[in-house]
Amino acid sequence: MTTYLRKLGLFSGTMAVVGGIIGGGIFRTPATVAERVGTPGAVLVTWAIGGAVALIGAFVWGELGQRRPRAGGQYVYLRETFGALPAFLYAWTLTLIIATGAIAAVAVTFADYAIALVGAAHRYSVPLAVAAVVLLSGINYVGVRPAAITQNIFTILKLAALAVLIAAGLFVAAPAPPFHFVAPAPPSHFAALGTALVPILFTYGGWQQTNFIAEEIVEPERSLPRALIIGVAIVITVYVLTNVAYLRILGVGGLAASTAPAADVMDRLLGPVGGKIIAAGIAVSTFGFLNLVILVTPRVLQAMAADGLFFQKLAVLHPRYHTPTFAIVALAVCAIILTLSGTFGQLVDYVTFGDWIFFGLTAAGLFVYRNRESGARSQGREPPDSRLLAPSFRVPGYPVTPALFVLAAAFVVSSAIASNPRNAAIGAGLIALGIPAFLYWRSRP
Repeated sequence: MTTYLRKLGLFSGTMAVVGGIIGGGIFRTPATVAERVGTPGAVLVTWAIGGAVALIGAFVWGELGQRRPRAGGQYVYLRETFGALPAFLYAWTLTLIIATGAIAAVAVTFADYAIALVGAAHRYSVPLAVAAVVLLSGINYVGVRPAAITQNIFTILKLAALAVLIAAGLFVAAPAPPFHFVAPAPPSHFAALGTALVPILFTYGGWQQTNFIAEEIVEPERSLPRALIIGVAIVITVYVLTNVAYLRILGVGGLAASTAPAADVMDRLLGPVGGKIIAAGIAVSTFGFLNLVILVTPRVLQAMAADGLFFQKLAVLHPRYHTPTFAIVALAVCAIILTLSGTFGQLVDYVTFGDWIFFGLTAAGLFVYRNRESGARSQGREPPDSRLLAPSFRVPGYPVTPALFVLAAAFVVSSAIASNPRNAAIGAGLIALGIPAFLYWRSRP
């Protein structure tokens, strides 16, 4: 029987975490946050709070990954703690809508910036986006190692681009408006801080994707938690410093009014050259994120198919490359169809809030694992997998920290529903379409 090969070390795992979080959000979201909170202090504090939630998520997923270092990650945890239906609905939503929509959206974003850099006509955007999906799917087809090398290179390049932005914003020139750290908003403005946290938490999302490839990480019980914590800590540092640079050059009012703060900062400091640098940085960042999604998502599809809940061909690993090649091809085809149709933006908007429903459920699953562990100890027996009894990595501050994460997930979901009930209703309908699909696949022999 063909199995996954453990080819990825701590560095590759860490780069996957960083690359899975940093996409295009940090180049857009800070403007929305500044508009909602209104003071430099509140901007930075809100980004720090979002980082703390992401770090708790890294702790939780670190323990879950150490307990169950299996391909499919979150799908496996949901299946083992809450049953097959929630796990299927998560995989259904992720692989058929969120991931394919994200691939399409990010591929088009990459293509837009790439053709702008070379001065090509906009009509080449969609063909270039499709070509990027095909190229990266081909790289991932032939092995996890080539895919990881590609990921490492582009994650380092995107960190370098952000380092240039941070250095330029902090050291190249004096700030245009006077930069003063104004105290965060008073208690009466906590609602504004709360609404600002929603886009921030979406921008911090993505650390969980590394767990999808846990079966291909060397010594995952030790390396996966470390990769998650180190990777999220790097992203928190980068995000906070990037916002300091934005605020120093643009001021909170200029940041709130900007539609492209990174480009505005670089253009103000370095002129047209700065604009080219940041456009290249965004192209590199989106290309790396695109590779990461294509790398990890087929593992969820493969795990679902291996459980008999999808086409069995998708459960097969290539005998030579040890990758879920049928799942990779299927994902690429769906993403290309969405890219050509132009409907990906609406689909992702509809169901993105659902991602945080499953985040909250998955974090709550840690309580299920822990309760089973306590029950086994009280009865003087051991679970079949000793990791369930004595994992070497434990979430600091349990049970308070995972409970805080579950509350944060509930806040994101409720805020998304309140801000756009129509989209939330459509998204809930799309997720619910997975129920008859689940019943169909379960009824098959």
